[in-house]
Amino acid sequence: MIILVTGGNKGIGREIAAQLAALGHTVVIGARDAELGEKAAAELRATGADVTAVVLDVTDPASVAAAADAVEARYGRLDALVNNAGVATPAGSDRAAQRPSTADLDTIRQIFETNFYGVMTVTNTLLPLLRRSAAPRVVNVSSAAGSLAVMADPAISGLSPDDLPISAGYSPSKTALTALTLQYARELRPDGILVNAVCPGYCATDLNNHSGYRTPAQGATAAVRMATIPADGPTGTFTDDEGPVLW
Repeated sequence: MIILVTGGNKGIGREIAAQLAALGHTVVIGARDAELGEKAAAELRATGADVTAVVLDVTDPASVAAAADAVEARYGRLDALVNNAGVATPAGSDRAAQRPSTADLDTIRQIFETNFYGVMTVTNTLLPLLRRSAAPRVVNVSSAAGSLAVMADPAISGLSPDDLPISAGYSPSKTALTALTLQYARELRPDGILVNAVCPGYCATDLNNHSGYRTPAQGATAAVRMATIPADGPTGTFTDDEGPVLW
């Protein structure tokens, strides 16, 4: 399989790329920074993995188009897309500033630009390559932090209100992403394109200043599973590594 992972140079994305490559798949790491992307790819190649890197900024349509051209020129198709790139707080901002009544709207827009619109930009641009696959798959890395059920009652997931900060940006962006996943799944089901959302759990990454209690390797497993499901596998689901996530 030829698999592209956005934001694949570090954190959960890097682990998704590593685990997919260890299974024998060809992996393309999408990274905003060319040097960091190639560094991650080179480190994985040193283990014997088949990994390359492309410059890909999900918020820049020209960058996404150039990445698609590079994948087409090298491989001619794409079997799976993992939309992993995401932000919790844009650079220079504070998650505490995402309280709805006082939030800076430009900050909220930046979060949605990456976590929601960026997924649409990448998916739509790469759909022609996915359609060339015998069993195409799209995996969107969402979060239980965007679950309406969990936001209404964190205790149902064993959380306290303090474990789920009030957020007008990150959490709603993931709610929207999960909903978008369902819409893609409905539209693309007749074409045999499987589209699913996954939750990696609260992993220690740059996204949360490494405060998570799970490792990036643990967080990668749900995405790896869904990226490699058979052609008759599920579509329109939201799962973690233990099963369905509450909507």
